[in-house]
Amino acid sequence: MESALIKINEMLTYNTQLKKLVLPEYGRNIQRMVDHCLTIEDREERSHCARTIIRSMGNLFPELRDPDNNNNKLWDHLVIMSDFKLDVDFPCDVITAESLTSKPDKVNLLTSDVKFRHYGRILPQMINKAAELDDGEERDAIILYLANHMKKLMLAVNKDGVEDEKIFKDLYEISNGRISVDRESIHLHQFQEAPVQNGKKKKKK
Repeated sequence: MESALIKINEMLTYNTQLKKLVLPEYGRNIQRMVDHCLTIEDREERSHCARTIIRSMGNLFPELRDPDNNNNKLWDHLVIMSDFKLDVDFPCDVITAESLTSKPDKVNLLTSDVKFRHYGRILPQMINKAAELDDGEERDAIILYLANHMKKLMLAVNKDGVEDEKIFKDLYEISNGRISVDRESIHLHQFQEAPVQNGKKKKKK
């Protein structure tokens, strides 16, 4: 009677009460096989058990099998599920705990020298290229295009609106005084948000 109650209790044990699975996609039965493999003392028998587990894992995820039958990804997963304690005759190089926990090198975003971050890094370079052009219609057209683009970028961070005077001032400062715009003759585009459609169409009568 007591043994029967113990078995019923084991059947009713919720997964939340059990040990957390390292790779839950393989399920608890595969994890139990891995745990059992670690208890086998004979290395040859332990290696045979590991290969059997790999075949079971491959049946669950055929897409992880390698054409050369080395099954590198599956062996990596097996090692991870063993908490890197598995010592068998591996057919390939396997992942190490150090490589799994190592952090990638910090990416230098190169933003420390960007004074006008809302304009990005490329636009100031284009402004300085435009400043080097000879006076003429082409230079004026490029400057007008850049100024309008600056205003559009500025509106993305300032929804209340942007005065043209602010754009001309930034243009002058970024170009180190080489681009000075005639405020009376140049007027920038008045950008407006496109109306949002509600997706509803009127039914035809």
